[in-house]
Amino acid sequence: MEVVTFGESMVLFSGDQNLPLEYVHQFNKQMAGAESNVAIGLAKLGHSVGWFSKLGQDAFGRYILQSVRGQGVDTSRCLFTDKAPTAVFFKERQSGGRTQVYYYRYESAASLLKPEDLDESYLAQAKILHVTGITPALSPSCLELVLHAMDLAKRSHLSVVFDPNIRWKLWNRPDTKQILLELASRANYILPGLDEGEFLTGQKEPEKIAEELLKLGPEAVIVKLGKEGAYYQSLTEKGCIPSYPVQEIDPVGAGDGFAAGFISGLLRQEDLAMAVSRANAVGAIVVGVNGDTEGLPSDEELTLMMSGQVNYQNVKR
Repeated sequence: MEVVTFGESMVLFSGDQNLPLEYVHQFNKQMAGAESNVAIGLAKLGHSVGWFSKLGQDAFGRYILQSVRGQGVDTSRCLFTDKAPTAVFFKERQSGGRTQVYYYRYESAASLLKPEDLDESYLAQAKILHVTGITPALSPSCLELVLHAMDLAKRSHLSVVFDPNIRWKLWNRPDTKQILLELASRANYILPGLDEGEFLTGQKEPEKIAEELLKLGPEAVIVKLGKEGAYYQSLTEKGCIPSYPVQEIDPVGAGDGFAAGFISGLLRQEDLAMAVSRANAVGAIVVGVNGDTEGLPSDEELTLMMSGQVNYQNVKR
């Protein structure tokens, strides 16, 4: 595997109309999860990637495994348990393009993940470990697993990409900031959104956010700016990469697409600016399609968009 990642994936039910959920009677079933989104994005771009989780011994768990594996991701280290169910969540589409998400993931199967569930030899042979701030918020044992994986990655000379990906509905403890900064200090690359960067550093400007996070020791910090693109900074270079034209249909999953594009750039040994541009392009394509993974592009589609030969509006699917 070039990349290994892990975390909770859930079954997503989206209302078929832009109405409050209490008035919706039919739902579309999909699969979603930040880390599996990134894994699928990388697989579609031609990379070898492994993802693992702990799934409920139920129909939804089997559905998630089949969905991720069917996209070319290695799921050989996934575990099943009969002690807790696979989590689900509901997406409510509101007028004006607003989206509200309702989670049903408390004491889910994935929250039972623990350090002993990590196949250390499997991780050690990879090039990159990708982690988010979602998994450590699920339970104390999940936090221990993330710290253990990051430490093992360092000892095994893997690059660690950390996306804070803060879910405020999960982080309900007073030391949230301290924990996330501890995780960030173990990373080679940190990918915060602008609001996440402000929470972690107290700074509002991308440049100041990057400067503060660089004090933790990463090689680079990339601050996602949404429609404004992304700002990147390392000890030797910095700059702002503009976004690609976006007609936003579904913003959920854009950050995961960004991470997949950035990691793909690292694997291709591109310079930092080009890797960030690749990340912007994937994120732009993703928001133009409903669903977390449905819009993730193939390598050919991404190349065409980045070359200016085609944009997200006329990519054929």
